Amino acid sequence: MTTNLAHYDIIRSPIVTEKATIQAEADKVVFNVLKTATKPEIKAAVEALFKIKVRSVNTLVRKGKVKRFKGFLGKQDDVKKAVVTLEPGSRIDITTGL
Repeated sequence: MTTNLAHYDIIRSPIVTEKATIQAEADKVVFNVLKTATKPEIKAAVEALFKIKVRSVNTLVRKGKVKRFKGFLGKQDDVKKAVVTLEPGSRIDITTGL
C-alpha cells in the first residue's frame, strides 16, 4: 500500500472522548473525516497511513447546531465521523500521531 497525500486529507483527526476510549477496548477507533469521503476511501486511508488491516467502517454525520455567541446567532458546521473496526490484534496508538 502506498501512502497518497489524499489520505491525509480524508482523515482529519482522531476523536478522543470518553465514549471513543471505551470503544478502543473493542478494537474500534473514531476519526473526524472529510464530509465527502466514502467508506472504501476511509478504509484505504487508514490502512495506508497506519499500516494495519481494517475489518469495517461505519460513518455518521452530526448535523451542525445553531448556537448563540454574545447575542449573535451562528451555526456550527456539519461533522462526519468514522468508526473504524480493526482486525483482531491490530492497534492504533493515536497519541503518537503520524
